[in-house]
Amino acid sequence: MEPHEPDLTSVPVTAVLAALADDVRLQIVRALAEGGEAPCGSLDFGVSKATRSHHLRVLREAGLTRTRAAGTSRLVRLRRDEVDKLYPGLLNAVLAPRAE
Repeated sequence: MEPHEPDLTSVPVTAVLAALADDVRLQIVRALAEGGEAPCGSLDFGVSKATRSHHLRVLREAGLTRTRAAGTSRLVRLRRDEVDKLYPGLLNAVLAPRAE
């Protein structure tokens, strides 16, 4: 069974912003932006497997990621082109290094 991945245009911008407002989800988005597609299990940021699954679901349901099956693994990638087209500059602003 494939996970539900909404059309990004049907997702309210508030859901996208809320998904990006969590530190762990932001780390996941950063990792995907830098490294491309990755197995779900490799996105370990000091949280339990259940918590990681929750964060990945929130990102997927907000339209920020796409998940595909590869054998027994699930690979996740950032929907960068789609997000950039609908919300130009959003990911660049969120992923930019913070000024000190």
